[in-house]
Amino acid sequence: MEAILDMGLEASAWLQANYPQLEQFLRILSQIGQFEFYLAVLPFIYWSINKQLGLTVTYLLAIADLTSATFKHALRGPRPYWLEPTLGLSSEESYGLPSGHAQTVTVAYIYLAAWARQRWIWLLAVLMVFFMILSRVYLGVHFVHDVIAGFLLGVFILVAYFLWHHYAAESFKKRIMGQKLLAAVVLPLAIGALYLVAILIAGAPDDQVAWAAEISTAERASIDNVATAVATLLGLGIGFVLESSRVRFLADGPLWKRVARYVVGIFGVLLIWRGLGLIFPRDPLWLAVPLRMVRYLLLGLWAAYYAPWLFVRLGLADARPSPPIEMKL
Repeated sequence: MEAILDMGLEASAWLQANYPQLEQFLRILSQIGQFEFYLAVLPFIYWSINKQLGLTVTYLLAIADLTSATFKHALRGPRPYWLEPTLGLSSEESYGLPSGHAQTVTVAYIYLAAWARQRWIWLLAVLMVFFMILSRVYLGVHFVHDVIAGFLLGVFILVAYFLWHHYAAESFKKRIMGQKLLAAVVLPLAIGALYLVAILIAGAPDDQVAWAAEISTAERASIDNVATAVATLLGLGIGFVLESSRVRFLADGPLWKRVARYVVGIFGVLLIWRGLGLIFPRDPLWLAVPLRMVRYLLLGLWAAYYAPWLFVRLGLADARPSPPIEMKL
């Protein structure tokens, strides 16, 4: 393992020494992988551009976020600048393995390319994945094996989704709402249960490692990240199921309605995300974690269900009529 870590340190040092002109570009690019970027962009796609595309990408990224947070805490891998502070051109609180940025950018951009089916979009997607991976190594926040693991996990999630879409999606659509809700609840709770088992098996972190000073912060960040991801996936899943059954809003319409939907919806997002974030305490842990989960559960429900419901009520979006009930004798 020491040889792998040393190779990663050398890779970051070599990139920084030989390509200093890339620093600002890669700093900016790396910000695209932050939670705040997706929080601003994904609702706009879902509410105002293409509902199905926004729904699918958002849910896939929520799954990716939860799996990444789970592996990070279970594996407890260091970051390069924890071992060599001079390499730290950026900083992160959580553990490093796997790279969440590499995983989410792989899921998001490769899926978008597959959906668009345009060669130039495929080229942009591949370049985006490459430069995002490069940026994380360059900035000293990930080892080479971190970004490779993140990329492979992203590919795994995409393959699993496409298999599900090909073999099971049509059957799932025909199920009653209760069965869909059960699936939406079981998935995040099952991954959360696997996380708890993994942490129990892993045991307490090793406080004799060279990066021991970072462990306390990383442990708390890991707990927060998993709680956030479980609650977000749960809220989104329940919200998407309820919306498809009770609201069925349409994301088309004139430009002013699309913009108005985003303004109204993002106001609610900020009110829940930032507003409750300022109100809810960060300590003690036994209180902060459940409240954090409530906050992100509400955020997912708002984005997926309550905001579309409000759009229809305000006349900012049309709704698809409910399917007729057929009686077969």
